[in-house]
Amino acid sequence: MMNIRTLQADDAERLLAFELENRVWFEQHVEARGDAFYTPDGVAAHIADYLRDYAAGVMHPCVLIDDDGAVIGRANLRRIDKATGSGEVGYRIAHSHARKGLASGALEHLQQLARERYGLRMLNAWIAEENLGSRRVMEKCHFSRAALTPSVSVTVNGVRRDSHLYQCHL
Repeated sequence: MMNIRTLQADDAERLLAFELENRVWFEQHVEARGDAFYTPDGVAAHIADYLRDYAAGVMHPCVLIDDDGAVIGRANLRRIDKATGSGEVGYRIAHSHARKGLASGALEHLQQLARERYGLRMLNAWIAEENLGSRRVMEKCHFSRAALTPSVSVTVNGVRRDSHLYQCHL
């Protein structure tokens, strides 16, 4: 079972455990974070930054929590722009909980927040070409690849990868 809720300052210890446990898994798919992030102070500062953006109305950070209270995923609605009616979504699911529908559930939650709380009409997500799992999640949740948008290159573990824009009209 999973509960999804807004990130809180007292999530620091649980979030650090989640990030440390899944660091190698995440770094196979996304740019690595610096070592300073993976400390109690680093995660506390990260949470403080996210909660500051949440208070400003430009981000809505969420955590996925299991029945034991452990963080098993993250999902963020960010770059909220009410003037254009758009935002960007992203998520991370623990390796041990992959392929259980949590990413789809988290994305659906973000879509609902975007529509009902923020009045957004368009969501964007950048997905690496070789990330088949995330591409399937996006398509399941009614995102499609934006054909006329150029790819963006990122370096993951020294390898240059192309990411493509996926969009969902709400």
